[in-house]
Amino acid sequence: MQQTNIQKISLIQFRNYTSSVFEFGAPVTCITGANGSGKTNLLDAVYYLCYTKSYLSAYQQNSAQMGTDGFRVTGIFAGEGKGDNISCKWKAGKKEVFRNNVAYEKFTDHIGRFSAVMIAPDDTELINGGSEQRRRWVDSILGQVDATYLEKLMLYQRVLLQRNAWLKMQAFKAAPDYSELDFYNAQLTVCAEYIHRQRAVFLQAFLPLLTEFYHKLSGGKEAIHAAYNTDLEQKPMQLWLHGSLEHDLRMQRTLRGVHKDDWDFSINGMVLKQFGSQGQKKSFLFAMKLGQYAYLSKALGHQPILLLDDIFEKLDQDRMEALLRIICQKGFGQVILSDTHPERIRKAFGEKADIGFIYL
Repeated sequence: MQQTNIQKISLIQFRNYTSSVFEFGAPVTCITGANGSGKTNLLDAVYYLCYTKSYLSAYQQNSAQMGTDGFRVTGIFAGEGKGDNISCKWKAGKKEVFRNNVAYEKFTDHIGRFSAVMIAPDDTELINGGSEQRRRWVDSILGQVDATYLEKLMLYQRVLLQRNAWLKMQAFKAAPDYSELDFYNAQLTVCAEYIHRQRAVFLQAFLPLLTEFYHKLSGGKEAIHAAYNTDLEQKPMQLWLHGSLEHDLRMQRTLRGVHKDDWDFSINGMVLKQFGSQGQKKSFLFAMKLGQYAYLSKALGHQPILLLDDIFEKLDQDRMEALLRIICQKGFGQVILSDTHPERIRKAFGEKADIGFIYL
C-alpha cells in the first residue's frame, strides 16, 4: 500500500501560531505540551492541508490568529519517491490553494489527493448528535473517492437552497410560477438518485470494516449494526417532492429527501445512542474512524494520515492496548498524535518504538 506522509509544515498566523515550522520524521509523531499550547491546532493544520478546511470550525476566520485577517499553512508531502508542496492561504475572505506553486482553479481538484482521519474527543457527537453530523461524515468520505458524488452533492445543496427560497416567496405571490419549481425538482431528483445509490453502496462496503474493528477494540462480545435510514427507500425523490408540496409550502422548506438521511447504529439490537454505555460508544466511534481509514486506504490507493487528538487521556487500558495493536502493525500509515504526557506515550508504544516528539 502506498504511503504519502507529511514531512514538514510551516504555519503563519494560524490559530495560536505566529510563525512556526515543524518536522515529522518518524512513523509516529507525538505532539506534547501543556493544555492550551496548540497541540490540537497543529493537528488541525495537517488536516487543513489535506482538505483545505479546518476540522474544528466551518468558519475560515476562526483559523486566523486573533487580531489578524489571514493565515498561511504550507506542507511538504512525500511518497513513492516524489514530493509535493501544498500551500493554503486565506486573507480577507479570499482563499487560495497551491500545489507545487501552481494555484488550483477548483479546490475540489485537491480533494482525494491527500487524506487524513482525525479522532478527537468531541467526535462522540457522531453517535450522540443529530443526523447532520453523520451525513457530513459520510459525505466527507464519499466526496474524496468519487468526484461525481461531490459534484452531485454540491449541486443538490445549491438547488435545495433555491427551492427553499422559492417556497418562502410563495407567501407573497397570488399565482406561483410552477415552471421554476419543476426545474428545481428535476435537478434535485437526478442528484438525489445518485447520492442515495452511492450512500447505500458505501454502507455495504463499510459495515464489515466497522464490525471487524469493533470486535478488535471490544473483544468481540457484542453484535453491532448500522442501517441506512432514507426517505428514498419508500419512494423516489420526485414523488416526495410532488406529494409533499402542500406541506413544504406551509413550512416554507423542503421536508423530505436525501438531505434528511441518517444512519442508525445499534448494539445487540438496542439503539446505541440511547442504550449504549460510554465504553461501548467509544469502541463504536473508534471502529467508525478506523473503518473510515481502511475504506479510504483501499479506495484511494494510499493510506491516510491518522491524527489522534488527546485520546489516550480518554481510553481505558484495554481499549488503548487494542488500538495500539492496530496502529503498530507493520505497514500501517503515518500517525500523528497529541498528549500532555510524553512518558505515557513512550510507555504505551514501548521504549523501542520509532517515535518522534514535538515539544510545545
